[in-house]
Amino acid sequence: MTSPPRVSPRSASGQVRRLFSPGLLFALPFLVLFAAFMIWPLGQGLWMSLTDTSLSAHAPSFVGLDNFTEAFKDAEMWRALGHTLWFTVISTVPLVVVALGMALLVHTGLPGQWVWRLAFFAPYLLPVGVIGLLWLWLYQPDLGLYNHLLDSLGLGTVGWLSEESVAMWAIALATLWWTVGFNFLLYLAALQSIPDHLYEAAAIDGAGGWRRLWSVTLPQLRRITVVITVLQILASLKVFDQVYLLTKGGPNGSTRPVVEYIYDVGFTGYRLGYASAISYIFFALVVLASAVQFLALRRREK
Repeated sequence: MTSPPRVSPRSASGQVRRLFSPGLLFALPFLVLFAAFMIWPLGQGLWMSLTDTSLSAHAPSFVGLDNFTEAFKDAEMWRALGHTLWFTVISTVPLVVVALGMALLVHTGLPGQWVWRLAFFAPYLLPVGVIGLLWLWLYQPDLGLYNHLLDSLGLGTVGWLSEESVAMWAIALATLWWTVGFNFLLYLAALQSIPDHLYEAAAIDGAGGWRRLWSVTLPQLRRITVVITVLQILASLKVFDQVYLLTKGGPNGSTRPVVEYIYDVGFTGYRLGYASAISYIFFALVVLASAVQFLALRRREK
């Protein structure tokens, strides 16, 4: 039987020095904060999902996977998840297309470009509370601007936040106005990085404006479009603030996303353990969606 290799004191001290290298010391404050505000809450939430923890006075007890089993049978959870997916679809597409159009307009050399850039990006800087109050006034059934315009055209008024068939679209419109500026900025930066010699070569070949757009600009924007789409999907899946401020999930729960359902279960129904289980199911779905998008991106690059 062979004896294990001996580690000399010098090599052991070298490993200790490498462990406590200056790079690690510089990263130590971040690692401490990351562990305190990310790793520990994740572990605590996972443990909570295996118990019947609530805001009541009784001590929590271990229930195993009962919360997850109940969640998979919960029709309201699946309904809220469906609302989340529907909002993701109707918000992601315009947030990508409209941002691209805005960036192309500014990049073509419109007069007063700084005004256009400020106007397109400024709403993104507003807090969600301001956005909610502003669009509540715009959507007012009697005094709101939109219904006033429709009424002046003889088209009648619309219950923007009170009709089930319209409310989610109204939230998506408010979200588009609020957040499209960030995607616009990413597209504008990508447009400015396209080499000029590509356009010069296309012009020499006799390509017009539309041909240069389809053959030069859009192919060069393919990578940033994928990045923007992935980021937007992940952001839309986590929608909560504007929905809660505008409709509180109504009417009749037709706009309640899964994050708001988790909030209602945990802080209105006092079932923190069950809410934690739902949140981890949703977390797994988001991770799965991110992995699928990442693999699709890698395959497209190859």
